[in-house]
Amino acid sequence: MEWRDEAILLSTRRHGETAAIIDVLTPAHGRSSGVVRGGTSRKLAPILQPGAQLDVTWKARLEEHLGTFAVEPIRSRAAASLGDRLSLSGLNAVVSLLLFCLPEREVHARLYDKTRNLLDLLGQPEIWPLAYLRWEVALLDDLGFGLDLTECAVLGPSGDDLSFVSPKTGRAVSRSGAGEWAERLLPLPPALLGQGEGEDGDVLQALSVTGHFLTNHVAPELGHRPLPDARARFIERLERRAGASLS
Repeated sequence: MEWRDEAILLSTRRHGETAAIIDVLTPAHGRSSGVVRGGTSRKLAPILQPGAQLDVTWKARLEEHLGTFAVEPIRSRAAASLGDRLSLSGLNAVVSLLLFCLPEREVHARLYDKTRNLLDLLGQPEIWPLAYLRWEVALLDDLGFGLDLTECAVLGPSGDDLSFVSPKTGRAVSRSGAGEWAERLLPLPPALLGQGEGEDGDVLQALSVTGHFLTNHVAPELGHRPLPDARARFIERLERRAGASLS
């Protein structure tokens, strides 16, 4: 068995004396893992950093085997992420959520494209948080838990003051349609509707909504495991920046 694909490196762990096992996300073969011989060497270790864009060739005797990877670098993103703590924490959140959410070898070509585009924005802290939010929305959509914010779930197109999100269905609800149920609904921040300037405070409110669906809808499907700590650390760093901008 053999295939070749483009890949985003998600994680690396030592295997034996000199080899490494890597997890990658590819457009045509989904999330895949394999052994890289000499992966801890001086030549390959700097290449095998999370977020790196690689050309990979996977080989195995049988499809269900772990297999081996031959890797060639396309683009390193280490410099961009290491130069900005917010971007670095965001990168860690992205790769951790992909490892958490995606089963091996399940193809998510659209999500791969969105992930690659997001990681290309590393090192641009002024636009990174809003881009990350949009990526989380795309992740939920690809997993089958997408938000439907096109019209009011109660009043339809006539409910034009969209102010809430149903915590069960992910559908938008207008203020007039919510009525006495408003306190049980999630707030709908402008950032989720593509409105506003994407300021950190608005993005944080929107991430609390996507976080609700990751925690209460996605995680239960995966055995009720807690979300990766890396996401919480990214949000904490964004909260610090938002607080600093207000002081």
